Amino acid sequence: MPNRNATDSGEKQTDDSQGALASLLSLLDLEPIESNIFRGVSPKDRWQRVFGGQVLGQALIAASRTVEDRICHSLHAYFLRAGDPRIPILYEVDRSRDGRSFSARRVVAIQHGEPIFTMSASFEIAERGLEHQTAMPDVPAPDELKSEMAWRMEIAGDVPEHVRGWFLRARPIEVRPVVPLNRFAKGAYEPRQIVWFRAVGVLPDLPALHQCVLAYASDMTLLDTSLLPHGFSLFAPELQLASLDHAMWFHRPFRADDWLLYVQESPSAAGSRSFNRGEIFRRDGALAASVAQEGLIRKRGSDPG
Repeated sequence: MPNRNATDSGEKQTDDSQGALASLLSLLDLEPIESNIFRGVSPKDRWQRVFGGQVLGQALIAASRTVEDRICHSLHAYFLRAGDPRIPILYEVDRSRDGRSFSARRVVAIQHGEPIFTMSASFEIAERGLEHQTAMPDVPAPDELKSEMAWRMEIAGDVPEHVRGWFLRARPIEVRPVVPLNRFAKGAYEPRQIVWFRAVGVLPDLPALHQCVLAYASDMTLLDTSLLPHGFSLFAPELQLASLDHAMWFHRPFRADDWLLYVQESPSAAGSRSFNRGEIFRRDGALAASVAQEGLIRKRGSDPG
C-alpha cells in the first residue's frame, strides 16, 4: 500500500513548485505604462534586495517587447544599486537602432528616481552560417541524479536556522548538481560546478520568454562558484556579496523547460571581485548560451579603498 503521507507531501511539493513557476511568469509579465516604459514587481518573500536574475529577466522582456521578428543574441548588464523589493521597478527602453539585420536596445531600471540597473541588448533576424562549438562534458543524465528537494532535505540540518525556510521553499527552477556539495559544512573545493536545471513546468512557446527564464536562472548559481575554494556559502555573514555585471550570448534555440546543463567556473578572484563564466548546453549536446559575470565578494570590515 502506498504511503499516503508521502503521496500527499509529493503532491503538495508539486503544487508549490507550479505555484512558484506561475509567480515567476507573473513577474515577467510586465505592465506597459506608456510607449517604451514598463513596470515590474518583486516577490513578497524577497529579503533586503531584489534578485539580480529577476531584473535581468524583466529587462530582457521589456526590450523584447519593442522588437518584432528578431531574437536576442547578446546582452550586457550592470547592477548599479541594490533593488528594493517593496516597490515596483520602472524599465525604460531606448530604441537605439533598427537595422536590416540587427536591432539594438538599451534598458534602464529605475527605483526611487535613480537607475539601479542598465542593460544593452542586441537582436537579430534568424540566419544560417558557419558552425562549431565546444563539446559538452560527459556527465550523468539528470534522471540519474537526486531531485533538488531530496538533496536540500539531506543537508537542511546544517543550514542556518534563519534561512532554512527560504532554503527549503519551492522554486520555479529545479537545479540538480552533478556532484552535490554540502556548502554549509566547512570545506574547500575546485572553483567549478556543473548542474542540470529546467523550469518546473511547461512554458509557452515564446522564444523570448524562454530567453528571459534562462537569464533569470543563469544568475542563480554562478557567483557561488567563486566561493567554492574559500569555504564560504552565499549566507556567510563575513562576506558582502553582489553581482556587479552580467553578460549572455544566445547561440542556438533551446527550451528553458527542458533540462539544460550549466558548466560554471571561476578563473579568478582578486581585489574583492570574482570573475565567473559558464556554458549552457541542451541535453542533446548543443551549446545554447554562454555567460560571464563579475561579482563582489568583499570581506566585511575591509577597506574598499
